[in-house]
Amino acid sequence: MLFISDAFAQQAGGTPPGGLESMMSSLGIMLLIFVVFWFLLIRPQQKRQKEHKKMIDALTNGDEVVSAGGIVGKITECDENYVTVQIAEVKDTPVTIVFQRMAIQAVLPKGTVKF
Repeated sequence: MLFISDAFAQQAGGTPPGGLESMMSSLGIMLLIFVVFWFLLIRPQQKRQKEHKKMIDALTNGDEVVSAGGIVGKITECDENYVTVQIAEVKDTPVTIVFQRMAIQAVLPKGTVKF
C-alpha cells in the first residue's frame, strides 16, 4: 500500500482549473469579508473615538469626571493638554491630580462627587 495521492495535470496554458470564474469568486468573497469587518468592527470604533474626542474638547472647570484608571473627581483647572482634578479634601485642603485630557474616560452628572 502506497500512501501517495494521485497527481492531477494542469490544463493547457497554465491556467488553474476553474479559471477566471474561480478567481473572481475568491476575490468577491474576500471583498465581502472586508465589508463585514468594516461595518462590524472598524466603523463603530471610529464613531467611539470621534465621540470621545468631542467629549474631551468640551471639558470645562466644574465638570465631574472619571479617569481611565477609575479615579473620580471634579475638574478645577483646564489647560490645552492637561486637566487638574480634585479627588478629595483633607482638613479643608483640596487633594488634586493632574491628568492628560485623553486620560478622562467619562463625564459624570453634576452632584455625583461629594467631598
